[in-house]
Amino acid sequence: MARDYASRCPVSPVRNTWLVAAAILLVAKGVVAQKVRVEEELEAYPTESVDLRCQFIDGGGRTKLTQVSWIWEPTDGQRDNIAVYHPIYGQSFPNPSFRDRVVFLHNSLENPSIRISNLRMSDAGRYTCEYATYPSGNEQGTTTLIMLAKPKNSAKVVTVQAGTKSVVVAQCEAAEGKPAATIKWLASVGGNHSTSTTNGPDGTVTVRSEYRLVPTPTDNGREVTCMVDQRTQERPWVYPVKLSVEYPPSVSIEGYDNNWYVGRSDAALLCLANANPAPTTITWTAASGSLPDTVVVDGNKLIGEEGGRRSQHHIHL
Repeated sequence: MARDYASRCPVSPVRNTWLVAAAILLVAKGVVAQKVRVEEELEAYPTESVDLRCQFIDGGGRTKLTQVSWIWEPTDGQRDNIAVYHPIYGQSFPNPSFRDRVVFLHNSLENPSIRISNLRMSDAGRYTCEYATYPSGNEQGTTTLIMLAKPKNSAKVVTVQAGTKSVVVAQCEAAEGKPAATIKWLASVGGNHSTSTTNGPDGTVTVRSEYRLVPTPTDNGREVTCMVDQRTQERPWVYPVKLSVEYPPSVSIEGYDNNWYVGRSDAALLCLANANPAPTTITWTAASGSLPDTVVVDGNKLIGEEGGRRSQHHIHL
């Protein structure tokens, strides 16, 4: 089928010429691109060092190299010379912010690789190894340096009071990371979260997230878990937060079994108070004001010395 189609639809001489020309152009572009060999992309962290490799490849040996420069482009439109090598005039480091941190690894035009030490977040950008050559003019290759920063992760509980409005009960933060972290919440309680980001002057990003819900006494002590995911971390950072919900005491008295009688010796009342924070003081009072002489108070326990007498009084918290 393919042969039959080709015989019926032959390629015209004009089209064939264009195809050959296009192939020659692609080959030529490939050769030019390969003359300056660099790494396309590198990643590094602050305070570390990075080697930016550059090598001139001249298969025919017909190109004369006169000078090589490293040009830093932190943003589009800004080009700063940070290192220059000339075979006669030697090395030069024009940019003050790089002068004490950049060295040539080889004293050679053919291999003018450099090392940048004590890296800063602001060093991110494109680094172009640019040759001045004869007769072809300038030849160059560009490496993109990506600066990474591990975020400082933290999470904390926000103590709230039980109520009817949605409030922040937990906070999570991934500070000064690059790239920006992603924060998620894992929770069995009903609620929702909101996230905000703040860009730092050095290119880092701080991500903050707040978890909200309508707090009830039953939410106290329950857990919500903050999970931070970011490129520099081997695994997500996970931190559980126990909720702290304050609520007034819910009081109950136990011990009365509807079988109190005169002469019973084991009669006692126990005061139970469920609250957060826990009550620090428990006070027993009688309906008449003061407790009868026949009872003894022991913390949250009221013990009767004479069951019959005590049973005739109403005891209150």
